[in-house]
Amino acid sequence: MRSFVPNGLARAAVRFKPASFAGTFVALMMSALIVSACGILLETGVRASVPPERYAKAPVVAAADQYARFVTGSGDSRSESADPLPDTARVDAALADKVARVHGVETAVPDFTFPVRQGNGTLTGHGWGSHVFTGAVLTSGVAPGAGEVVLAASAEGVDVGDTVTLETASGRADFRVSGLAKAGPGDAAEGAVAWFADARSPALAGHPGKADAIAVLAKDGTDADVLAAGVKKALAGSGAEVHTGDGRGAVEDHGLGYAKEMLTGLGGSFGGIAATVAVFTASGTVALSVAQRAREFALLRAVGATPRQIRRAVAAEAVLVAPLAGLLGCLPGIGLAHWWFGQLKDRGAIPDAVDLQVSWIPLVVAVGTGLLTALGAGWAAGRRPSKIKPGQALAEASVERLRPGVIRILLGSGALVGGGFLTVVAARSAGDDAANAALGVVMLFMLAVALLGPLVARLCAALFGLALSAGDASASLAAANSRTNARRLASAITPIVLAMAFASTLVFMHTSESHVAAEQLRAGVTADHVVTDPAGLPIDAAARAAHAPGVDAAVGLLETQVLVPVGSGGDRWLQGSSTQGISGSGEQLARVQDLDVRGGSLDRVGKGRIAIDKTLAASANVGVGDKLPLYLPDGTRTDPEVVAVYGRGLGLAAVTMDRASLAPHVTSPFDSTLLIRGGNAKALAPLGEVTDASGYAVEQNTDRELNAWANFTMAAVLGGFAAVAAANTLVMTVLDRRRELGTLRLIGSTRRQVMRMLRWEGLLVALAGIALGTAIAAATLIPMMRGLTGEGPYVPPLVYAAFAGGAVALGLLAVTLPARAALRR
Repeated sequence: MRSFVPNGLARAAVRFKPASFAGTFVALMMSALIVSACGILLETGVRASVPPERYAKAPVVAAADQYARFVTGSGDSRSESADPLPDTARVDAALADKVARVHGVETAVPDFTFPVRQGNGTLTGHGWGSHVFTGAVLTSGVAPGAGEVVLAASAEGVDVGDTVTLETASGRADFRVSGLAKAGPGDAAEGAVAWFADARSPALAGHPGKADAIAVLAKDGTDADVLAAGVKKALAGSGAEVHTGDGRGAVEDHGLGYAKEMLTGLGGSFGGIAATVAVFTASGTVALSVAQRAREFALLRAVGATPRQIRRAVAAEAVLVAPLAGLLGCLPGIGLAHWWFGQLKDRGAIPDAVDLQVSWIPLVVAVGTGLLTALGAGWAAGRRPSKIKPGQALAEASVERLRPGVIRILLGSGALVGGGFLTVVAARSAGDDAANAALGVVMLFMLAVALLGPLVARLCAALFGLALSAGDASASLAAANSRTNARRLASAITPIVLAMAFASTLVFMHTSESHVAAEQLRAGVTADHVVTDPAGLPIDAAARAAHAPGVDAAVGLLETQVLVPVGSGGDRWLQGSSTQGISGSGEQLARVQDLDVRGGSLDRVGKGRIAIDKTLAASANVGVGDKLPLYLPDGTRTDPEVVAVYGRGLGLAAVTMDRASLAPHVTSPFDSTLLIRGGNAKALAPLGEVTDASGYAVEQNTDRELNAWANFTMAAVLGGFAAVAAANTLVMTVLDRRRELGTLRLIGSTRRQVMRMLRWEGLLVALAGIALGTAIAAATLIPMMRGLTGEGPYVPPLVYAAFAGGAVALGLLAVTLPARAALRR
């Protein structure tokens, strides 16, 4: 441990070489910022919970598993994944009778929650039995019986004995108002509420014999854990799970599962990539700082310093700088995590009751990561100057080595070959296999650039230097400097390559998908009129539209998601796929929607038969006539036959099936969209908001663009970090050249000539970084987009110009500002 105790050499180096250590400090601080922010999101995803509201008075709640369990492999290679279901999985309502017989149970109430339409408004429907745990109380009248309803006392213009017309999954019907009630604390957050007889609620919800959950109330003095154990024993083998504490909140708020998955994905998957980039960039900066002091180390060796003393000095420098940089980086990291979490919550991706979890664990990890990075990079950079002979050290310090070490060349060549191999694999694959292979391309090529940096920089200097050599004296000198100091050039180019490659990949991946989806949507919707309603269309909207004057075809779309196993071999997983349930036949659908059928026929779509998009077909490795195993929105497993494959699933829906097969497995029975051929907008207006196909396409694209912020945010985090690292590195290299710049002034160069030389060097660095970053992004995006969309990437010219212009401006500013300061003396 004494090797890490700061000695006089370390303290003197930090004191008299502030420029090098300031750059190292900034790099490590930014690294801690990224690692701490992603770690906080990851921990929040792992620990996220929602306190119960509706079930607050029920100590035990039994509900179905809200995750689809997908098993791959067998034996030692067996693995199981859990994916949140798109909708609610339900339990057998008859299980309430079995639970009621458990010792200590006062009552067990099957709970039902379903949407109800009243005119142009919506209500939340429940069984009246839920009042015993929600606290709802009658203010007048009696409990509802068959054909009756209890409405909230706040309902205007309604009294006991009145008749109201309501729409449920079972259709439109008249109900007698048997009573008015005041909603309890468990109903308060749901707005307008309607209570029905418990015996009728499952049918009205569209799920006969099923309940959303079973709320268990305990007798006085019964311990909740003891009660839960008894209920669990009684329900063994039924598939129901027993929940207590905050687990009850997850039953009533299914958004928690998606929130946990998204937060752990951001903090884990993206956080892993971001942390790798951060550590990678910070280690390069630390190595540059050590390399800049090669002359000092050589002199120390010449005056008798031992290799151990040199290594101890480098390690002690890391101990002096890294912990403080890490602690200061954690403060903005916490702020970034708060901002990111707030943005997700504002967009409805995270339940309001979930709070950001900030503990010491991610902060310690961030600080420790920075310290280990500094120690590892310092050891690697200082290993050679500490072990070679003093005379040889002085010689190497005065002249830059022509090539990297053998190990570095071998590893870099391996990464380059691996990236090329994955590019070929991605180009020959389809669907998610292409996307997964392409993701490895960017990482391997970035690793190759970093390891082979001096060689890459020398090549770039030779290529771009040809143009500079034809210029004036400043340009020629910049070209000569770049060729001679390839290591310094590589340190500056690498962060710009990082920024350009990652920002381009993330942003243009989204623009490419959005562009293809928008084109498919515009070409796919051939209806004359599109009727929509955010709360859902009337239950008989399609039938009413079909009988309107001049209407040739009317097809309702019930839109949701299903989970489909994709991948190949042992590497398979569940993918959420957009799904539309159609109210009419495939022939009618073809009159209002052009799915671009590539094989089979939509006419055969019906019970047990579906049509799917070609990309999904490739990912799932199925074709026309094959069975496709999938999980319906409530987790029901089914194996329908694929009767058609089409090409516009990205803009429309990846899965098309008949509505009758889909409706029993979703919470809302109301269609979200109605496509109509013929007729006139005025006659259709009572059904909902009427627009034409082009207006509907604009609305859908707007929704897609609102969800694009995640990709842009990740690009900003990674690109911003890399940009700061690039500027930091350029500033370090310029400030380290003060003696060189002073020498140029002494031999007669004017201040203007020196500044022009530096600007040419900054421009060379920026252009080289842009070219390499663009090449890596292209090698990643082209096979990925061809696999996912069947087309090449779409790159908006103005966005790319902004990226390139930003890199050029960054390169010029990062050399100009410190150079001016250095030339003032």
